[in-house]
Amino acid sequence: MSSPRLAVAHHPRPDRARIAALSAAIALNLAVIMIATRPLAPAQLSMARQLAPAQLVRFIDPPARPPPPPPVELKPLTKPQTVPRTHLQPRPVVAQPVVMPGTDGDLAAPPVTTPTQTPPGTGAATAPPIEASLAYRSAPLQFPVQALRQHMQGTVLLRVLVDETGKPLDVQVEHGSGYALLDRSARDQVLASWRFHPAVVNGQAVRAWARVPVSFALQGQ
Repeated sequence: MSSPRLAVAHHPRPDRARIAALSAAIALNLAVIMIATRPLAPAQLSMARQLAPAQLVRFIDPPARPPPPPPVELKPLTKPQTVPRTHLQPRPVVAQPVVMPGTDGDLAAPPVTTPTQTPPGTGAATAPPIEASLAYRSAPLQFPVQALRQHMQGTVLLRVLVDETGKPLDVQVEHGSGYALLDRSARDQVLASWRFHPAVVNGQAVRAWARVPVSFALQGQ
């Protein structure tokens, strides 16, 4: 029979090197904390103030006030001068009789009427053309061939400027016949070959405007 044994707990011995290292670390940390919390010396404070330059504050003067504007002087308005108006007397217009051509194509000469006299003090050479009814010296008229083929007919009212010798100087179509061919033919024939008795004022021939109807009519229609 075996005899009982008494168990005894074994305690390890502390490591001296480890304890010394921990003590040294704790002492070093305490020294750092003490240095960091120590107040700065006066010399160090003056050096820090010299390194940080002080900022100067400058006050800006306000801008000068501009001078007041000069006073405005109001002047009364002047009334414009009235210009006298001259009233011109209208010249009377002589009624123009309408002359229609006969069946043979020749135009009957209308009676010559006394034209409107020019105002006193103006010569016949410088006076503008007057309105008058003029008689015909020669009024040949030919029917255009193309108008005959196309059965065109109608009356053209022309406004003719006649000089002192009875020759047409200008011919204007005042009212057309409805066909440009007939209007152009009447104008060209009157300007080329027609002759009139000139208008007479104070015994002297003058230029005058006259209305001349030219009729193109087909025979048997």
